[in-house]
Amino acid sequence: MAKKHINIPIFIPHLGCPNQCVFCNQRSISGVTSFSAESVIPIIEEALSTAPIGAETEIAFFGGSFTGIDRDLMIKLLQIANGYIKQGRVSSIRCSTRPDYINSEILDILSEYGVGTVELGLQSYSDKVLVASKRGHTSKCEREACELILSRGIRLGGQMMIGLPSATLEDELATARFIAEVGANEARIYPTVVLCDTELCEMAKVGCYMPLALDSAVERSAAALEILIDAGVKILRIGLCDSENLHSDKTYFSGPNHPAIGELVEGEYYYRIIRERLLNEKITSQCAITIYAPVGQTSKIIGQSKKNKIRILREFGAASLRVVEDVGVKPYSVLLIAEERK
Repeated sequence: MAKKHINIPIFIPHLGCPNQCVFCNQRSISGVTSFSAESVIPIIEEALSTAPIGAETEIAFFGGSFTGIDRDLMIKLLQIANGYIKQGRVSSIRCSTRPDYINSEILDILSEYGVGTVELGLQSYSDKVLVASKRGHTSKCEREACELILSRGIRLGGQMMIGLPSATLEDELATARFIAEVGANEARIYPTVVLCDTELCEMAKVGCYMPLALDSAVERSAAALEILIDAGVKILRIGLCDSENLHSDKTYFSGPNHPAIGELVEGEYYYRIIRERLLNEKITSQCAITIYAPVGQTSKIIGQSKKNKIRILREFGAASLRVVEDVGVKPYSVLLIAEERK
């Protein structure tokens, strides 16, 4: 059995970020408005005190552009984290940053202190969307940063967004394909939520930007998810955490904000792969469909309010559909049997 993996998140809000992307308000979604290096050790110690015995634990610097912060501060934080690696109390370090804040010198430092994974903000691989979102870098920069990271033997994670200004479904599918083809090990998918105190919020107020409806965000995210899963990319997260202050009208303005959006997207993914397989079966009104599912995935396959079950039965006219969990079925896959009832 694989060891339980635990991240100890250290949020560094907006430090080191060279510009303000239209969608970004890191102080709001992290809940952190200031940062002190002295707070890091207590955070790590508290997390380690509650970690299960034998868990694989990783210190993760999130929330800002880690490799763009003051160099002395970055090294100080890495030294603290590396000390825990030397003590054998954590296994690795990860950080999130921007593609234009990756170069050989930075990677020398990250490698020296035991950073095992770098997550890059690869919100879009479309230069049109990057300009509209004021990302401040190009798709060429994204590719170069990814290749540099992987050349050092460091794991690569890609963080993409759905529904950015000027983005189409095709732009998002191209971004997912890029993340897969460049060799990323992991990915996160974030449907765009309009946060207060952002330029995107002002754009939405005057009608220059229209956020995706929840159904559209779910469908487009599922299409990107399918590309990543087919390529063997590990999915770390879909959507912002429910805890990220999104219930407050001081933080959230509009957009596909749902506490279980990850489950909705995965449910849509399962519906798509089940539908595709059923199209190759001869389904009659006497057929009983049995879906063998990964453990813990029944609710996603059935769908919220039984949405998936209802539309599958309606479309194919089968007599019944049931889901059986099976430890032998891999995540994001199903086994399907359609039998005539006797």
